[in-house]
Amino acid sequence: MAVFGTVFMPEMALTTFENNQWSAAQTVSANSISLHPGAHVLHYSSTCFEGLKAFKHEDGSVHVFRMDQNIKRFAQSARLLSLPEIDETQVAKMIMDIVAQYAQDVPLPPGSMYIRPTHVGTEASIGKAAAPSLTSMLYVLLSPVGDYFTGGAKALRLLLDETGMRCAPHMGMIKSGGNYASALGPISKARVDVQADQILFCPNGDVQETGAANFLLIDGNEIITKGLDSSFLHGVTRNTILTLATDLGMTVSERNITVTELLERAAKPGVEAALSGTAAVLTPVGTFIHEGKEHAVGNGEAGPTTAKLRQALNDIQWGKAPDVHGWLKRVK
Repeated sequence: MAVFGTVFMPEMALTTFENNQWSAAQTVSANSISLHPGAHVLHYSSTCFEGLKAFKHEDGSVHVFRMDQNIKRFAQSARLLSLPEIDETQVAKMIMDIVAQYAQDVPLPPGSMYIRPTHVGTEASIGKAAAPSLTSMLYVLLSPVGDYFTGGAKALRLLLDETGMRCAPHMGMIKSGGNYASALGPISKARVDVQADQILFCPNGDVQETGAANFLLIDGNEIITKGLDSSFLHGVTRNTILTLATDLGMTVSERNITVTELLERAAKPGVEAALSGTAAVLTPVGTFIHEGKEHAVGNGEAGPTTAKLRQALNDIQWGKAPDVHGWLKRVK
């Protein structure tokens, strides 16, 4: 299969905000948008997006996973960036309608249709560095995908970075392109310098998240992850995994964890670590790199609890286990 996120459906759903109202949604060519060179988004990064997936079940039906939570976070990101407030009902219909149009193109498991709602400020005004865009564009792009990490279930290598941050602390809970751009340089350097797959940002020893996913530590029957605050993204997959862990009788601890504690726990037999995200799903971590030394997490391989939680999530998404939490929404 092609590299994750490089194949797109030929059309997308689109609406624009002008004169204080949203236009009726349209289906347009996926390469049809135009922006003025002075558009607010191009100069002042007034942009946010979401990532969610649709799955095809054995009976051929297609279901979108946890769309309500993604739309709530999308609305929150728009508000925190001072973009025009989205119409959540309209966005939900745009998602369902465009997925329905391409239902036959949704890959069978383990593939899925990745859904990318995107909201950008379009006002042509380069004098608005400290003022919001009064106009915007919102579109829903579709991309059939396989695994995000090409190694599949191979355990990842993470560099623990105690000096940098993924983004400005008050921006962490916003899903905005600028946050990813700010992490790109350090991640690229870590790949070259220590062959790390990702950086786990731990400013002043506070274990937070990686450049593109939330971080979870699994110690026996306990799953530990940083408690929600504005400094990092409130992942929908993170929430899903913690709910499934509770369903399986595990203890969920949402609290601060230091690099010192992380390395102490990682040295214990049977300890596991993983990254969670819509793209990453639940991907095992096998090695921490810290101050020039490599530390195996448990035995350094993908662990059974990570595999069990990932399977529990996949089984619901793929229609092989009951959806007791009402996470799936069937496309008409």
